[in-house]
Amino acid sequence: MTAEGTTERVLRLLELLQRRPVWTASELAAELDVTNRSVRRDVERLRALGYPVHATAGVGGGYQLGAGTRLPPLLLDDAEAIATAVSLRIASGGTVAGTGESALRVLTKLDQVMPPRLRGEVRAVHTATDTLVAPGAEVDPDTLLTLARACRDTVRARFRYTTVRGDARTRTVEPVRMVATSRRWYLMAWDTGREDWRTFRLDRMTDVTATTWRFHPREHPDPVAYVQESVTASPYRHTARVRVHASADRVAEHVPPQAARVVPETDEQPGVGEQSEAGERSGNGERAEAGERCLLVSGGDDLDWIALHIASLPFDCEILEPPELRDAAARLARRLTGMATAADADT
Repeated sequence: MTAEGTTERVLRLLELLQRRPVWTASELAAELDVTNRSVRRDVERLRALGYPVHATAGVGGGYQLGAGTRLPPLLLDDAEAIATAVSLRIASGGTVAGTGESALRVLTKLDQVMPPRLRGEVRAVHTATDTLVAPGAEVDPDTLLTLARACRDTVRARFRYTTVRGDARTRTVEPVRMVATSRRWYLMAWDTGREDWRTFRLDRMTDVTATTWRFHPREHPDPVAYVQESVTASPYRHTARVRVHASADRVAEHVPPQAARVVPETDEQPGVGEQSEAGERSGNGERAEAGERCLLVSGGDDLDWIALHIASLPFDCEILEPPELRDAAARLARRLTGMATAADADT
């Protein structure tokens, strides 16, 4: 067999090993239409390239692709190569400090070895796409990796944390999950000092270490929902509850998850049914059916700012609380009316 044929067979062997956990030599030989001896030789070729192919004897044994001491060459099909290149393009402007340059280096290597037809497709996507990047805090990649390992290994983590008020203290936590929202990373963890669940911004951490203290995982809230509630309401002076006359899915298309929580309204929730005396409805559309209403909960320090963003939604809304938000909405209405009147006067 030619060298080219051997290379193709070795790549085919690698693809088979990635497809399922364990293969016997006979199964691989049948798939490749070669002898068991050829399979053993090809396995050694993969090992020489850096692929950690483990072999176990006995019933249930066979060849298995495992983790090694260095990263071997990756085998990507066309769709995977294009997806990887596009993802690297986006990552070049990411939120993890230092990864932008690394992403560009990997993208350059990938572009160099791509077939011309794939290179053309990737460049077409790049040419047709711009990335609008909002300013955000970068996260130390070592912090990200340390906390990820602590979550995986269920060991306590310790770090120096600076609060929004500027107070810095050492915190010891039992980490559960990291959540990325917009251009910030958060850690949901059990704070051992406060004996309660807490959310921490990774960009406010320093001196992050994973201890050797293992902990038994506790029952915990859903990390995504918990972090979203923490970042949309808890840190702020005011918390707004608004009934929106549209489905939660439609409203979520207009509201970033880091700005507000949007949940379907059910009959069991307070304030459902006829409009309450406290509720004030904006807009002139027809009232939606029960299944087409949702609750929007958002926080802010400026009620005028909250009223402006609620008014920008293309749906009818009712302000449920706080009452002061209705006053802010009335002020906004007077300002808009004045702007419209001034425009009419000039014509």
